[in-house]
Amino acid sequence: MHEPAGARAPSDLDDLVGADLTARVTVDEHGTVTGWNAGAERLLGHPAGEIVGRPAAGLLAEPPRGRDLPPFPRLRRWHGTVALRHRDGRTLTAKVLAHHRTRENGRREWFCVSAPPDRPSPPERHDDPFVSWSFTQSPCCATALYDTRLRLRRANRAMERAVALTEDDMLGLRVGEIVDDPAGRRAEESMARVLRTGEVEVDEDFLTAAGETRVGAWSLLMSPLRDAGGVVRGVCLTAHDMTEQHWARRRLQLIAEAGRRIGTTLDVMRTAQELADVVVPELADFASVDLLTAVDDPPDTSRRGGPPPGPLELLRAAHQSVTPGVPEAVTALGSLERFSEGSAPVETLRSGHATAYEMTHPAITALVAHDPVRAARVREFGIHSVMTVPLTARGTTLGVAVLARHRHPEIFQQDDVVLAEELAARAAVCMDNARRYTHERDRSVTLQRSLLPQRLPEQAAVEVATRYLPAGAHTGVGGDWFDVIPLSGARVALVVGDVVGHGIHASATMGRLRTAVRTLADIDLAPDELLTHLDDLVSRLSTERDGGRTRERHPECEGEVGATCLYAVYDPISRRCSLARAGHPPPVVVAPGGAAERVDLPPGPPLGVGGLPFEAAEIDLPEGSLLALYTDGLITPGGRSRAGDGDGEADVSRLSGLLTGPEPTLDALCDRILTDLLPPRPPDDVALLVARTRALDASQVATWQVPSTPSAVAQARKDALARLDAWGLEDAAFVTELVVSELVTNAIRHARPPVQLRLIHLTHEDSLICEVSDGDSTAPHLRRARTFDEGGRGLLLVAQLTRRWGTRQSSHGKTIWAEQPLDV
Repeated sequence: MHEPAGARAPSDLDDLVGADLTARVTVDEHGTVTGWNAGAERLLGHPAGEIVGRPAAGLLAEPPRGRDLPPFPRLRRWHGTVALRHRDGRTLTAKVLAHHRTRENGRREWFCVSAPPDRPSPPERHDDPFVSWSFTQSPCCATALYDTRLRLRRANRAMERAVALTEDDMLGLRVGEIVDDPAGRRAEESMARVLRTGEVEVDEDFLTAAGETRVGAWSLLMSPLRDAGGVVRGVCLTAHDMTEQHWARRRLQLIAEAGRRIGTTLDVMRTAQELADVVVPELADFASVDLLTAVDDPPDTSRRGGPPPGPLELLRAAHQSVTPGVPEAVTALGSLERFSEGSAPVETLRSGHATAYEMTHPAITALVAHDPVRAARVREFGIHSVMTVPLTARGTTLGVAVLARHRHPEIFQQDDVVLAEELAARAAVCMDNARRYTHERDRSVTLQRSLLPQRLPEQAAVEVATRYLPAGAHTGVGGDWFDVIPLSGARVALVVGDVVGHGIHASATMGRLRTAVRTLADIDLAPDELLTHLDDLVSRLSTERDGGRTRERHPECEGEVGATCLYAVYDPISRRCSLARAGHPPPVVVAPGGAAERVDLPPGPPLGVGGLPFEAAEIDLPEGSLLALYTDGLITPGGRSRAGDGDGEADVSRLSGLLTGPEPTLDALCDRILTDLLPPRPPDDVALLVARTRALDASQVATWQVPSTPSAVAQARKDALARLDAWGLEDAAFVTELVVSELVTNAIRHARPPVQLRLIHLTHEDSLICEVSDGDSTAPHLRRARTFDEGGRGLLLVAQLTRRWGTRQSSHGKTIWAEQPLDV
């Protein structure tokens, strides 16, 4: 305990108690006298100069017989009556109390004390017998009375039991001489203050009682003893053994600390290390955690007795020690070790119960019998007690924790076993949670990646690189996605979206939305119209999820479905890009040789809100421009950027700087962006799509305005064939002539002017596109003509002779297109 202000200095205390009244001698392990005080000189007449450095046996009146000597090296303390020889030759009989102690330098010695020859005799028992009986026989607390020199005058039976000495053995000795421990010195200082101030002192201290191996907790009350005139004549020391309450508090504190420190992550190996860190040094001097090698799919022990019979191979997941470097460990972290049948870890896994062993137990001898390295470590560190604790949660066996003691003097007790089981049970639940989460996350990642594009489609409009990075352990996989969709007229749609939530259901919802986007893109909807249809779909999904039957069957699906999306369409012929967003971060664009800037897009509500319009914007993108689409996990990952400032605008600025930096490829640019902007384990999913625009040369496109007269069809065919000759595509003349004739004829006959014919030669894809635009919004339908019909077979022939065909609406009418391959 800390010494309060006003305490006596040690020299004052020695003066008060008369330190030299007691004979004090120290003897080393070889029996040589190393210390001799004035009290010893007064007792035996030898000055220190004559005795120090000489054998202590020379002080005995007669040499002891070997068979009469106790086992001194194994004793902590010895007391008895010794016949000593005075310097003048006479024999003296003295009561000696000897403490076996270790000095700060690690050397062992005996500290021997003997009360003054004129020590006080036991007081006469003239008081009331009831008073005497109550003092000596009181079972409630240990009590001792000390005089004004703080030397013991009386001790009751409880005090005698506490120190394992009789009252006669202690008469005339100080507290620090009876108890060779710093606690004795502190108690003596408190008693000195009681003599000086007359005030009661209350203290709490820790020491190991005689015959005990565990440190005990004692509550001390020191009160003054006054005579009839109020003069302080001594001190009453009362000691209450609070060891059980103290250790109960320590166990509760350790359990509470385990609740804070174990399971901070959803990582099995980290949780195992946290368990080892908690039990060392409070419960054990060394701890290891070994897991079944099939921890990803461990055995279910709820219906049978543990793992299958035979030796077991365990993985060292964690270990910890009071000794730096964990030298007790035989197995390295991450290594496998095979444990034989009958060894302590295997027996514990079989029984499912924690067990404490001494080193002579067959389960321990089986563990070290065939392992000389482990046997050497046991001898080297003096391991005297081992405890094995199974790690079991929800009927599943995960592994075993092994605890060992070598600095703790006492072996493991039943209370320690109960505490270890409680700590292991908490850790096992956390490990099982981590294991189950890992399985769930792996399934989510697999589903998520399977729903994302496996390879990007070939198209002539842009060069694309993409990245998807799942969230770290705490959050789980979400519903971020990207897509690249080829459209008619050599155009391309670029999509990035983010579904609210995490887990398998977010991934599944993402798959449904991605499919819907591709379906809507196939009918060539404008970006704002596509988002409007997608918003209706998300609203219907929320209605389905809120339905009672859905909640009853899949309670984990409860809650609204929400998502954000950015949809962009780029035309490499006009070099224009049309974009719309639904609650999504706007893209960043970098013109060739220019600075990066965010595209100013109308915000638009998130998908699923319903009832609010979406607006599109158009921008010009020169050839070679960079367009970066991303989810919010890239710029505000969990509210905090890699720089730790949590500022999304700062992350956008850093993203802009990275986009303008030199990188050899788009893939390298994506890697650089993720590395610089994200922590190693981002708390939210990230989808990134970076596109570099291409442009079709004017020589690859031919456009004609067609008069709305039937005779113009022939001229349109001639113009088309002439262009094919210029391109060197004579082999495509027959199909192209038929397609041009049919589409232009339909436009003149069934639609309104203006009529336009356009041919697009996609050298990158080795294909030819024929487009006919008119001023009518009515789309044609493919049908089969009846036997005697004079028409109705044109579009059927177009569909049969081309790779694909379709129609798209515009603000001025519609366009019918057909694409034919040139590599056949």
